[in-house]
Amino acid sequence: MKKEKSCGAVVYRQGETGVEVLMIKHKNGGHWAFPKGHVEKKETEPETALREIKEETGLKVELDTGFREMVTYSPKPNVMKDVIYFAAELAGGDAKMQAEEVTDMRWAAPDDAAALITYDNDRDVLARYRAYKGV
Repeated sequence: MKKEKSCGAVVYRQGETGVEVLMIKHKNGGHWAFPKGHVEKKETEPETALREIKEETGLKVELDTGFREMVTYSPKPNVMKDVIYFAAELAGGDAKMQAEEVTDMRWAAPDDAAALITYDNDRDVLARYRAYKGV
């Protein structure tokens, strides 16, 4: 069995009506989830998350590694994938979707984000993030 590992984050900001979560629609599979991507060479988990968020969204974030959740699933036969999610607060940058990876991107209130998320395991990550942040 082949093992893969990706890292990403639940990216959030303070909106006019409270906390908003960044949702992206992944080109590969067309599912709504959080920014994430494969660990490269000798990167740490936080380094991977920061790089992938910047590549996929153009945004800079402050990573909160106190929140660390892992999802494990099989994306294809004989492959098991671990995805590590952190929390990350928007720190700046210009939102710009990476055309090769992302087809849509939007900020959503947590309830709306939960309704938008395609997979239950990502919805569980959002629920644990909400409990962690109290939102």
